[in-house]
Amino acid sequence: MSGAPDPMALAVGAALRGVRGANPLVGAVLTDDAGRVLAAGHHRGRGTAHAEVDALARWEAARAADPALAALDPAGLTLHVTLEPCDHTGSTGPCSGAILASGVGAVRYAVADPTGVDGGGAARLAAHGVRVSGPTGEPAALALTERWRRARDAGRPWITGHLAQSLDGHAAAADGTSRWITGAASRAHAHRVRARVDAIVVGTGTVLADDPRLTVRDAAGAETGPQPVPVVQGRTPIPAGAALRARPETLHVPAHEPEAVLAALAARPGPWPHGGARPGHVLIEGGPRVLGAWIRAGLVDELMVYTAPLLLGAGRPAVAGLDVGTLADGLRWHPDPAEDGPVRALGEDVWTHLAPVPAPAPEGPDPQED
Repeated sequence: MSGAPDPMALAVGAALRGVRGANPLVGAVLTDDAGRVLAAGHHRGRGTAHAEVDALARWEAARAADPALAALDPAGLTLHVTLEPCDHTGSTGPCSGAILASGVGAVRYAVADPTGVDGGGAARLAAHGVRVSGPTGEPAALALTERWRRARDAGRPWITGHLAQSLDGHAAAADGTSRWITGAASRAHAHRVRARVDAIVVGTGTVLADDPRLTVRDAAGAETGPQPVPVVQGRTPIPAGAALRARPETLHVPAHEPEAVLAALAARPGPWPHGGARPGHVLIEGGPRVLGAWIRAGLVDELMVYTAPLLLGAGRPAVAGLDVGTLADGLRWHPDPAEDGPVRALGEDVWTHLAPVPAPAPEGPDPQED
């Protein structure tokens, strides 16, 4: 259809409505043989319907309400997906099976599924007569999963950094007081992020200063849903009366290096709060030196910054230990459009969603003359 929007571009836009984490961002768009968009879906995070299933469910609902749509032959429809449909049963069923059950006649996907047993959907679909094309390699679809694939290839969880600060970049006032810099809406959002993760990492300084519980709680303060494993990073012992002592699953890693924490997480037996033998998503909540160490190590895949309309003057920095001596050596970030980002008002606060700018690849040696 002349002038019609590109279905794969629409699928990328749908994917960006999802949240980053243990699972990749995925979007799907269903079109008829004239290119008309019939339904769109996206993945909302681990344990929820995959994008293909979401789009097909929306299509079935539309068909039920419109006789003209119900008359369309599904064999003439095409499902455009940013990532190859899976052929694996985990917390949800295989997308390949859902597509076959729908009768949709063609599937076009942008990126091959890199996850071993989770892949293979294209081959199964083709074997059952579905017209399959891909991977088509659209750059925008590749960019959706680039950082997720990098973390997976490294054998580590997806890592989110949490930073709550004043306008002038402080996590606490000069006397150390820090509750609460941000407002209730920011804290509610932070708890929704906590609900996605398998573990929360803080430093021993945070344990001593704030005595946190590191639980997921609702607006009334009641604990809700699977609780992430608390992880304390640092050599100082956890005090006997600390709230985390009441949680036997608390993991204390007596080291300052993020790599030691990752090793301890990998060695801890599963299952984790959201299932699986290994943690899929870890949240770094601080304090300033802990967050700085993870950022300096290049291990933070996304940064969520909660900024309050507050000036503290001689406060304590929100991030410390980055060892940046000059502007050219600064660690740059760019806006992340996922999760309705990259900037959103949360009450009187501002939430900013950021992704690290990859360091430039080192230049290779000069070519040798023949």
